[in-house]
Amino acid sequence: MLILLSALTALCILAVIYPYALYPAVLALIPKRPIARGIVDAGDGSRFSLLFCAYNEAASLPDKIANLRELKLRYPELEILSFDDGSSDGSADMIERDAPFVRLIRGGGRNGKAHGMKLLAAEARGDLLVFTDANVLLHIESLDKLAACYADTEVGGVCGALHYMGADGSSTAAVGGLYWRLEELIKDLESGTGSVMGADGSIFSVRRALYPQFPDTVLDDFTVSMQVVFSGQRLIKSNDVIAYERLVAARSDEFSRKIRIAARAFHTHTSFSEKRARMSSFNQFKYFSHKTLRWFGGCFLIFGVIFSLTATALLYPMLSVLLALAVVICVLIGLRSSSGAISSLTEIMLAMIATLIGVLRSVRGHTFVTWSPAKSRD
Repeated sequence: MLILLSALTALCILAVIYPYALYPAVLALIPKRPIARGIVDAGDGSRFSLLFCAYNEAASLPDKIANLRELKLRYPELEILSFDDGSSDGSADMIERDAPFVRLIRGGGRNGKAHGMKLLAAEARGDLLVFTDANVLLHIESLDKLAACYADTEVGGVCGALHYMGADGSSTAAVGGLYWRLEELIKDLESGTGSVMGADGSIFSVRRALYPQFPDTVLDDFTVSMQVVFSGQRLIKSNDVIAYERLVAARSDEFSRKIRIAARAFHTHTSFSEKRARMSSFNQFKYFSHKTLRWFGGCFLIFGVIFSLTATALLYPMLSVLLALAVVICVLIGLRSSSGAISSLTEIMLAMIATLIGVLRSVRGHTFVTWSPAKSRD
C-alpha cells in the first residue's frame, strides 16, 4: 500500500509539473521550422480588418481610442469594427462620439463576445482579420509585422506577444505576470516546431477565409485560432506583433475570471473533438501537454496532497496530522496576505483550483456566454 501511495503521489506531482517545466524542455529539443518572412509592410492597411468587442469599458476606452487613432493615421485604409454588448456605462456612445473612424455595431443587449465577433467578422472586408480586446493597446508597427508573417503562404494565423503592465503590484498580479511569461515561452517553442495550440484573444490574427462557424457558447479566440491548425495551416507566434494589457490585481476578480475562462475553454474543447482527432500525432501531443493536462492540474494537486498525507500516516501518524495542519495554516496565511512567497504559492494553488471548478461546471453543462471587465486592473 505504501509503495502504491508513493507512486500515485509521484505521478500527481509529475502531472502538475509537466505542462510548465518538462513539456517546454521537450519542445526545446525538437528541430525548428522557421517561416519565410517577407520584407513587406502593411501598406495603407487595406488588407486588414481590426475587430474588438466592448462591454462597460468606459475606463479603458480613452486610451484605446487614442491608440486606434494612431493606427488609423499610420494605416489610413485600415478597417476598424467594434461590437458593443449592451454597455450601461456609455461605452458605445464614447466610441461613436470620439472614434468616428470605427464602425460600431450595437448589440442591443447582452449577447456575448462570441456572438459579437461573429457579427464583426461577417461584416469585415479585409482578407486578414486582427482580433483584440477593448482594454488592449497595439504597438504602432503591429500590422507591418503581421504582413511580414503572412508572406509565408503556410501561415494561416499569427499570435502576437502580450506584454502585461502592473506585474509588480499584488501577488495576484505578480503571479499572473510570471504565468504569462511562461505561457509566452511555451508558445514560442510551439510556434518554432510548427503551430501554437490556440491564441489569446488579446492579440491574434487569421486569414478571413479560415474563419469558422461556431455557437455563442464557445470561447471564440480558442475556436477561431485552432481552426487554423485544423485546416492544415500554421498558427505561429510573432514577438514583433506587440500588445499591452493591464493585469488583474484583485484575487477575487482573477479567481472568477479563471473559472469562467476554464469553463468556456473546456466546453470549446469538447465541441471540436472530431477535429482534434484528425490532427497530426505531434499536434495531438502538444495539445494534450499544453491544454488537457492543465485543465486537471487542480485535481492532481488535491489527490497528490491526499496520497502523500495518507502515505505519511501509515508510517508516522502524528507527523501526518502536523503536516496537514501546516498545509491548512499556510493556506490561511496565503489567503490573508497579498505579497510574499506563501501568498504567491496560494495564488498558484487557487489558479489550479479555479480552473478545475470551471472544468467541472462545463462538464455539468454550465456555460458562460457574457463577460464583465475586471474592476481591479492595475
